[in-house]
Amino acid sequence: MPARVHAILVVRPDGRTFATLHLRRTLAAVEAQTRRVDALTIVICGKDADAHEFAAASGAESVITAPAGTGFAAATGIASRRVGESDAVWLLAQDTAPEQDALAKLVGALELAPSAAFAAPKLVRWNDADEIASLGVSMTRFGRAMGLADGELDQGQHDGSEDVLAADIRGVLVRIGAWRALDGIDTGLSGADEGLDLGVRARLAGGRVTLVPTAHIAVAGDGVAGPPAPTSAAARRRSAYAERAAQLHRRLAYAPLWAVALHWLSILPLAVWRSLGHLIGKQPGLVWPEWRAAAVAIVRLASVAHARGSIRRTRSAPWSLLAPLRISQATLRERLEDDPDAAEVSAVHRTDLRFFSGGGAWLVLAALVVSAVSFTSLLVWPVLGGGGLQPLRSTVLQLWLDAAYGRRALGLETIAPADPFAVVIAALGSLWPGSPSKILVIVWILALPLAALGGWFAATRVTERPLLRIAGGVVWALSPTLLAALTQGRPAALLVHLLLPWLFFAGAAAHRSWVTAGTASLLFAAVVACAPSLAPALLVIWAGMLVLVLAARAGRGLAKVIWLVVPATVLFTPLVWHQLRAGELGGLLADPGVVWAGPQVAADATGRGLLAAGLPTPDLAGWVGFVPEGVPTWWVPLLAAPLAVFALIAPLTTRWAAGMVLLVIAALGLGTAFAQVGVSVASAQSQTVPLWPGTGLSLASIGVMGAALVALDTGLARRMTRVRSILALVALLALAVLAVPSLTASARGTALLTNGPSSTLPAYVAAEGSDDPDIGTVVLAPLRGGELAVQLVWGGSETLGGQTTVMSTRTSADEHDHELAELAADLVSPTSGDVVDTLADAGIGFVLLAPLDEGTADAASTLRLEAETSLNQRSGLDAVGETARGTLWRVSGELGNRAGVGDAVAATTRMIALVQLIALAAALLLSLPTAASRRAARRTPRVIGPQWQEQR
Repeated sequence: MPARVHAILVVRPDGRTFATLHLRRTLAAVEAQTRRVDALTIVICGKDADAHEFAAASGAESVITAPAGTGFAAATGIASRRVGESDAVWLLAQDTAPEQDALAKLVGALELAPSAAFAAPKLVRWNDADEIASLGVSMTRFGRAMGLADGELDQGQHDGSEDVLAADIRGVLVRIGAWRALDGIDTGLSGADEGLDLGVRARLAGGRVTLVPTAHIAVAGDGVAGPPAPTSAAARRRSAYAERAAQLHRRLAYAPLWAVALHWLSILPLAVWRSLGHLIGKQPGLVWPEWRAAAVAIVRLASVAHARGSIRRTRSAPWSLLAPLRISQATLRERLEDDPDAAEVSAVHRTDLRFFSGGGAWLVLAALVVSAVSFTSLLVWPVLGGGGLQPLRSTVLQLWLDAAYGRRALGLETIAPADPFAVVIAALGSLWPGSPSKILVIVWILALPLAALGGWFAATRVTERPLLRIAGGVVWALSPTLLAALTQGRPAALLVHLLLPWLFFAGAAAHRSWVTAGTASLLFAAVVACAPSLAPALLVIWAGMLVLVLAARAGRGLAKVIWLVVPATVLFTPLVWHQLRAGELGGLLADPGVVWAGPQVAADATGRGLLAAGLPTPDLAGWVGFVPEGVPTWWVPLLAAPLAVFALIAPLTTRWAAGMVLLVIAALGLGTAFAQVGVSVASAQSQTVPLWPGTGLSLASIGVMGAALVALDTGLARRMTRVRSILALVALLALAVLAVPSLTASARGTALLTNGPSSTLPAYVAAEGSDDPDIGTVVLAPLRGGELAVQLVWGGSETLGGQTTVMSTRTSADEHDHELAELAADLVSPTSGDVVDTLADAGIGFVLLAPLDEGTADAASTLRLEAETSLNQRSGLDAVGETARGTLWRVSGELGNRAGVGDAVAATTRMIALVQLIALAAALLLSLPTAASRRAARRTPRVIGPQWQEQR
């Protein structure tokens, strides 16, 4: 039996009040032991008056003050100098309070097991002695540490266990011979797995570890020894870092000499792989600890060398001796698959979605039939044109090149970031790689059923009633803003309308899980990319979500809500920086894509009155041309009144909070539409183009629809089901009547959609440009006032993804604009010199003189005639002839190469692409559901109500 036990108690208060309270209990428990310690050394890490006062009153043999950052291993190493002739060392921390007979039982276990290097107690929770905190530790074949009974209810089921690989370091009693031979605790472990490493080295030195389950020590998890209690996100990150750093350190220390270099080289690739796993597992907070641990393991080679030297000096047993005590792969899988929450009894029961039985599938099918009837001609069109539509690039690679920072597809040599809308177009075109332009035709045909589907799912966040969900889908599919975008050819506005209900569906529950947060972040980025002018309103909604999470959920889910704006921020940062340097911050609000001044309401009282009724066009959703001339149409805006009345009633229902939030969203959307119609930041040729207010109305519509469904869902007594159905049908019938002109516009020939073109340039140029995207075409367009507009297009066509707001929002010309203007002036001036040689040297192979618009003034006709005469007289220009796109000339002779980008631009392109790819990939991985996330979702209600206290 050991004659003398020296206890080492390490204290690190960190300025916390409860740390000193824990220390008082621990000192009292040590003092009350039936088998008293023979000596006590206290190491206080940091300067704390209360801790020093308690230590001085404890009767300790010595009190040592160490720096505040001293770890448990280093502190015990300092105290070991005071051990002297003791026979055993008892390792304690400020939060390890032993029961009265704990030391006596540990000492007795060492007496009965002469081969044991140390004896380990059963660690129980500080405030609940019936729960096991730790009782034995083992590891897998690849070095992953795992507790054998952590978190289990103590029913004596493990009291017969004795022989284990290792144990938690807290409270162990170590023979002095083994302690000195093993040189104490390895300081390179970063504060984790210290007991595991000590047990492994003791086994290799010929000793063993014995468990003493009847010796109980209470631990709180706030001390310097052992993993911190996972009471906060910061504590979980600290624990994750310590565990991973210790695992990497042990891997390098335990590996055969020939494998050390391989393990060291694998640290960074493993960090990448494990980071992806953390994202898929919805634990993004573990990514930073992973990389921090990897960085430490890479540079801390001296600690690895010291650990390997210690093992080499003391090892007398083979490594194979540890194999029977390791955790098997089968056991590991069983523990990982075990769902700790499976036995939870949740008070919330999530009902079935009932997409098929509740009529959702029939709604989508009906919308598909309506779309096929309304847009029959589109079924055979290969490319969609008209309005703000243009073809896409012919290959997926070119689509993504247009989405990257670098040379733009328009202009002489414009080096600038791409609009984020180009990323959306590239992703969309990639869905039909054989002919990317075909995807726009498919989107147009599927727009109505996709809108109905999105509206139905958005309604599931508001109501459980099948009829009201169907109403939500119908409202969204028959929205005047959607139908206007369809008939006028506005791709960005159409995509916004299709994406907004899904953003509402995912964003409303973003605080609950990383799956919905990741999905919502991608949708948020896509919506803002398609309509940057919605960003202020969406950011206000996001800020409101932050406030609600902080106020109602005490910050739980805050990181998830913050993540919502991260991908969008990463996508827009290069463009924001460029426009900031150019002094064109207003250009960030510009609608992306083709700058087109299509029909829309005016920025006056009448126009804003139409916007208040949900109508983005002055023709009253097509009714002005639909009814015979002279028939009054004043009643058309009233068709939107039933839905608006229901929405205004929502704050008067029992779910008033949800109704108020939805009305705030509606107000923000309507305010955005009012502002959009009066703001012009882009220009086409000499005409300024205001923002399209339809995207603001789409945002308002999601709020109005949701508020109306809240009112219909809870504003009537349960027995008034028939009244609820009648009111919903009245609102839907009014919207159906409002939609009739738009749904019949294609059949009546009043829609602006056209079959094609496959290129905005003549077919001859398109054929050349499809093989050589770096061949340029100068397009000259005479204007009404006698001015000449000039544009330089690279490749076989202008494309939707190749448009850039950097050029369309400029308020002053740069040096390349001046150079291009001089080229145009020289081309149409008979007295100019070798301008054709300049074109050839720049890689420009064609000159196109655009035809005149109908009703063009005489000044434009005269200018075009003079320009055509000048171009015909130029040597080096071969006349190709008249085409549907205008008169075409070809530059004869050999063309030079288009100026390449410098190394700095190429490096910037790669860096921006990498950062954006990482952000989007992270959001995508977060959005992928897992079995655990599906189980968690089933424990939360689908409907988002006035309370934000749902369990995650």
